[in-house]
Amino acid sequence: MSKIKVIIMGAAGRDFHNFNTVFRDNELYEVVAFTATQIPNIDGRKYPAELAGKLYPNGIPIHPESELLELIKKHNIDQVVFSYSDVSFNYVMERASMSMAAGADFMVLGTRQTMIKSTRPVIAVVAVRTGAGKSQTSRKVCLLLHEMGKRVVAIRHPMPYGDLVKQKVQRYTSLEDMKKHNCTIEEMEEYEPHIASGTIIYAGVDYEAIIREAEKEADVIVWDGGNNDMPFYKADLIITVTDPHRPGHELTYYPGETNLRLADVVVINKVETALPENITTVRDNIRRVNPNAVVVEAASPVTVDDENVILGKRVLVIEDGPTLTHGEMSYGAGVLAAKKFGASEIIDPKPFAVNSIAETFKKYPKTGALLPAMGYGAQQLKDLEKTIEKTPCDSVIIGTPIDLRSVIKINKPSTRVRYELDEITKPDLRDILTNLFKKF
Repeated sequence: MSKIKVIIMGAAGRDFHNFNTVFRDNELYEVVAFTATQIPNIDGRKYPAELAGKLYPNGIPIHPESELLELIKKHNIDQVVFSYSDVSFNYVMERASMSMAAGADFMVLGTRQTMIKSTRPVIAVVAVRTGAGKSQTSRKVCLLLHEMGKRVVAIRHPMPYGDLVKQKVQRYTSLEDMKKHNCTIEEMEEYEPHIASGTIIYAGVDYEAIIREAEKEADVIVWDGGNNDMPFYKADLIITVTDPHRPGHELTYYPGETNLRLADVVVINKVETALPENITTVRDNIRRVNPNAVVVEAASPVTVDDENVILGKRVLVIEDGPTLTHGEMSYGAGVLAAKKFGASEIIDPKPFAVNSIAETFKKYPKTGALLPAMGYGAQQLKDLEKTIEKTPCDSVIIGTPIDLRSVIKINKPSTRVRYELDEITKPDLRDILTNLFKKF
């Protein structure tokens, strides 16, 4: 019987995990190729033989997603497996229609085949959209677990944009580790806050190997999800974060609605800045699809290091890149800080953007009057630095989870925005975690 020929559509994360858990060493299938999108500079490479297993001694090529139809026809592909996240239902079904019209089956993989079981308790923090506030929720969970006397290891959703073999299993306990692993801005934004709070963090490519290492030094594992992807591990508690600034998205994005239905706890975040009717919409949607979930309302109040850098000034606002790009937000914490602390004007950087930053604006034209902190490589960091330099402003608001001044030069007055999760209803996360560990 001939093997089933497969293409895995991805963005250097869920796609590799799906391959590792379902297709690696599986004689029924031949994975002909991966396709890649969302993240620059990942296509044109290979998933290496060292990670691909005995059936793929030459590795597996990674092609741009734009070549999907050509690849289906050229290789007589039987199945296309969709394996990336934070996209609308329309987007997913458009790819399904393209694949099916070309003759291939189209599928997504569920939780039973792709969730790995741990020997330790696992708490998963996920979201319905990028930028909902998952990171500060993960940090709060880790803080509470530390206060309960637990040895905590956070495992972060993959961002494997470099040498995949070297990135098989990564462990971070210091800022020097981020330099050693040549982290991008996106990676540093997620890892640095955990490191600063004393939480060990793992990431990489092979999540079976990763959790087996993490289990050696953990009482509890915290899965810190990326985008709005589903957990890679079978969790004892799933916390899903929703965003009332984008009401309705919790039911119209993949796999955000899956996370909403999986949730034991749903956090409605940012209630201090959202419209009351939008909070009501999100609450009603939660009750409609997951009436048994515990709902926690929370704020993420913004503070800044120096209000005088903002008051009365013409400001350039820099925000978290993924939140603005595939997260489709036109503002973030930096814009909220500009309004809260009295900026006279927010300067739109688009006319002054250079090279890869200008290309980002072309690809994501609905980005608001702000600058996404794109930093997937040395050249993109230089382009970001040059764009800041060219933008005519009095000062710069840094709304990213890390201090950009640690990785690029900003030769203008600047201040950093900070935000942490603050639950305002009961039961809160402390109550929920306390009850959870009564079972162990």
